[in-house]
Amino acid sequence: MTTLELYGHVIRRMRPHLGRLAIAIAGVLLASATEVLKPWPLKIVIDNVLRGAPLVSSWIPPMPRAELLIAACVGLVILYALLGLLNVMTNYVTISIGQRMVNELRARLFDHLQRLSLSFHRRREVGDLMVRITYDTYSIQTIAMNGFFPVLSSLILLGGMFAVMIRMDATLTLVALAVIPLLILLIMSISGRIDAIAGGARIKESRLFTVAQSALAAIHVVQAFTREGESYREFVESSSASLDATLRLYTLQTLYAGAVGVLIACGTALVIYLGAQHVLDGRLTIGELIVFITYLASLYAPVNQISQTYGQIEGAKAGLRRCLELLAIDPEIKDRAGAQTLGRAGGEIEFDNVVFGYEPGRVVLQGISFRASPGESIAIVGPSGSGKTTMASLLARFYEPQGGAVKIDGNDTRQLTLDSLRGNIAMVLQPPLVLGDTMRVNVAFGKPAVDDAKVLRAIEMARLGPVLAKLPAGLDEVLGQGGHSLSEGEAQRVTIARALLKDAPILIMDEPTSALDTETESMVLAAVREAMRGRTTLVIAHRLSTIQNADRILVLRDGAIVEHGTFDELLARGGFFSYLYNIQAWSREAAG
Repeated sequence: MTTLELYGHVIRRMRPHLGRLAIAIAGVLLASATEVLKPWPLKIVIDNVLRGAPLVSSWIPPMPRAELLIAACVGLVILYALLGLLNVMTNYVTISIGQRMVNELRARLFDHLQRLSLSFHRRREVGDLMVRITYDTYSIQTIAMNGFFPVLSSLILLGGMFAVMIRMDATLTLVALAVIPLLILLIMSISGRIDAIAGGARIKESRLFTVAQSALAAIHVVQAFTREGESYREFVESSSASLDATLRLYTLQTLYAGAVGVLIACGTALVIYLGAQHVLDGRLTIGELIVFITYLASLYAPVNQISQTYGQIEGAKAGLRRCLELLAIDPEIKDRAGAQTLGRAGGEIEFDNVVFGYEPGRVVLQGISFRASPGESIAIVGPSGSGKTTMASLLARFYEPQGGAVKIDGNDTRQLTLDSLRGNIAMVLQPPLVLGDTMRVNVAFGKPAVDDAKVLRAIEMARLGPVLAKLPAGLDEVLGQGGHSLSEGEAQRVTIARALLKDAPILIMDEPTSALDTETESMVLAAVREAMRGRTTLVIAHRLSTIQNADRILVLRDGAIVEHGTFDELLARGGFFSYLYNIQAWSREAAG
């Protein structure tokens, strides 16, 4: 994205805030007028009170020196107080605009990320995405309110100062402005380097967040394998790389600011020298020179502000580019033009010669075909990597097949809206996904507005009643991120309760009892079998003993269905299913 495109995007984002922006601009105009008046009370004190020169002004009536001195001092206080109030108002309005723009960009980015496919999220580091959402989004405020607006206010003030100064002494004004072309050359020579270094610093900062997030998310593994030292060294190396990049950026920005300061000092010194000559020649009074020098400081302040702001903008451009880069990614899975809304599905599922692979050239499923009638329970078994979970993901349209079609009630899922499709499917995933929130929020996640009675019923059906009774706050007990306050079996039952409460016509269970002991497994399976009545259910299982009551079993091997039938039929056939079952039976006997 070019710089002009970047600025165009920021300006478009400012349009909803034009009302507040108009208030801020009005405040800047008033503040600029007040800034122009600031030196004049001092001129009156020097020329009209101390030197006794007659006061030439239609605004101020003739008065004794003592009263004129008091009036000048009071006027000075009033001007500074008014300027302070205007600055407070303007800063409040501009900060509020900037923060709103940050919140809007952050919300758009978060919403967009949630709609990007699982393929995208598999390729991206969570830490990098967190940096873009929480840190890089501030760049739009830097460019808009710390960039465009200060430049605008500086140009207004610059114009006012120039109009007054040119009438006082044209020669000194032109000398004062002579440094501006040099500042422009300095800006052009250094801006590209600041932009490049800022981009590198953002990348290293993202890497640091990624390292920290990965280590803390896997802290039990780190401690179990005594990898704390290696994890610490990797974090320190990433932190040092981020620090070095940031220091290079700040050093360059500081050198840039120093060079600007030297140029402004040279212009000031030249004006003071020539101004003193003009006083000695009688072309200026001392008071007028004081006013001019005060104006000079006010003239260079916006020039300096513009130059400093440019450095900030160059640094912020890298962050905004990173945000817009994500927003430019088109979701792979989205509602197609003319997509139909699926009401409550009857529950018929069909895989019609489905072919799928996560990467080009690597087929995970090849020619999968089967049909499940409404209310039928289908178990899918096979070795790890055979494509069992992939089939469930295709049904929920987390991915789309490269060949064939997945259908519900005869409708190709690609022609259905995502919300209506997934609203008809309840899922129990592996590993169990428990939110760092209350028991109520976790169970009612698919139906947040449901009453507590239905939440409690789902909890009882998932055999979580005794667990709930032990929680001090009951339904309001916070379970901890990932369900750390629960055992793995209890966490799995929370996800089962969540699926039961959703009451969808299609139920997908991916290893629903993998984390349960034999006693708990039998209780949960009894509840699940009751809940499965009238629902079409896909059960993905490694434990073959848990699927004995399935209406039909599909046996996968290398991405293809190699056998299908009932539990007893497959055992009697003595094929691949029988082999898998006997292996598990032998393993259980050996373990016992």
